[in-house]
Amino acid sequence: MPKENTVNRAFERPDQSLTTLFSRLTDDLTELFDAKLELLKTELKEEMSSYAAGASLIVGGAVVGVIGFALLNVGVAFFVSMLFNSADLNLVIGAIIILVAKRRLAKNRIIPERSALELKRDKQWLQEKV
Repeated sequence: MPKENTVNRAFERPDQSLTTLFSRLTDDLTELFDAKLELLKTELKEEMSSYAAGASLIVGGAVVGVIGFALLNVGVAFFVSMLFNSADLNLVIGAIIILVAKRRLAKNRIIPERSALELKRDKQWLQEKV
């Protein structure tokens, strides 16, 4: 309801009772809350439709990305298979990699030196105390 009509209605009958004025006030407040609720519903529908459109674009992009990644992997696999056309060459390269890795691991000591030293000290201390 326009604001002018509400103002005009208020001045039409100055002799109205207080209960009538409160009744009109509650009716006007109810109309106001209904209008606000409708506005909220409309805004939520618009936002949800924009979110749905964005989500569908994201899903579409993800599908295209996954397909592209799969095709890239297939291309790399074909390239590697072309490089190593012979199975013997693959075995030789694999064996070399294994040997290099084994030598590197052999150089590293697996036992942590500081912890082992602390354990020896604890053992000696316990033997002295017991």
